[in-house]
Amino acid sequence: MAKLGVIEGDGVGPEVIREALGVLKFVAESEGLEIAIVPFDLGAKRFHRTGEVLPDGERDALLKLDAILLGAVGDPTVPPGVLEKGLLLKLRFDFHQYINLRPVRLYPGVETPIRGKGPADIDFVVVRENNEDLYVGAGGFTRKGTSEEVAIQTSINTRVGVERCVRYAFELARTRASERAFAGLARSAVDQGKRGRTTLVAKTNVLTYAHDLWMRTFNEVAVDYPEIEADYQHVDACCMRMIVSPERFDVIATTNMFGDIITDIGAVLQGGMGLAASGNLNPDRTAPSMFEPVHGSAPDIAGKGIANPIAAILSIAMMLDHLGSTAAAKRVREAVAAVLAAGAPRTPDLGGTASTATVGRAVLDQLKKGTR
Repeated sequence: MAKLGVIEGDGVGPEVIREALGVLKFVAESEGLEIAIVPFDLGAKRFHRTGEVLPDGERDALLKLDAILLGAVGDPTVPPGVLEKGLLLKLRFDFHQYINLRPVRLYPGVETPIRGKGPADIDFVVVRENNEDLYVGAGGFTRKGTSEEVAIQTSINTRVGVERCVRYAFELARTRASERAFAGLARSAVDQGKRGRTTLVAKTNVLTYAHDLWMRTFNEVAVDYPEIEADYQHVDACCMRMIVSPERFDVIATTNMFGDIITDIGAVLQGGMGLAASGNLNPDRTAPSMFEPVHGSAPDIAGKGIANPIAAILSIAMMLDHLGSTAAAKRVREAVAAVLAAGAPRTPDLGGTASTATVGRAVLDQLKKGTR
């Protein structure tokens, strides 16, 4: 039996997680999977009530689980960074979730703001290093609050951290190429050269210490994957090309900070934050991995019942893949694809008027139609 910790979190988190768990419950029962849900009361409400963000006892209980599903972190009534650093980043760091995996896929029936591009053009994955760079919190102030104030934020990059991220990206590119070959999918003119490519995104011409390490490591690891094209893009060029020619990307490997930025561009390419799922992975499985929709707490629409639950549902699919239940994960993605292709129901972010619950039910109905 797999044990799943659920942190509904803040804002729209409880609303989208409710629909995601409904999908999980059905697909688990129909696939014969045993998954025990373990709820955790963590987030803004807990902080206001007790002053606690992540007590040691809760952290230790989460550590014993097989996976974690997180709804959202962040609330305007809590000072910036308290919940984000004390809960989200602490779990990522303490549980060695050193890969942040974000698929960027445009589903049929969904519009992208990029004119002339369709599902065949937007299908890549960003492998974001998740435990280093500027996010480690190294730095400090001198003469804070004065006209001579100095603020220093230090980027930390280690050979171990960089290499495991880069190698994960090359392995993923190899897997994706093999899956396409197995499926017998011919490459179109647009797709030519895209599959089997790993692109390093950095800024080697300016960040000549940290990103020299990334470049050297990338080139050394690439030797072990001669069938995979090794590509490099400065981060600014990458942002431009994601918009102009997203079809050129297959797997992107990048730093924590750059990955945070370019994946939001990717979310827009695939139709918006409401469709963007992610996984914070511990590939060594020494601690649970954590899966979450990218959209955050969205406090402006919290409680209105109009948040898009698709990203949370697709995060469930990523979790099922991680747990080895690939057939169940495929069924969830197919159900989502069918709902999106139908054009309705849709929440307001996709131009519709449907509620969170209505879209969740539509995905569930599609799953029931395909029940074996």
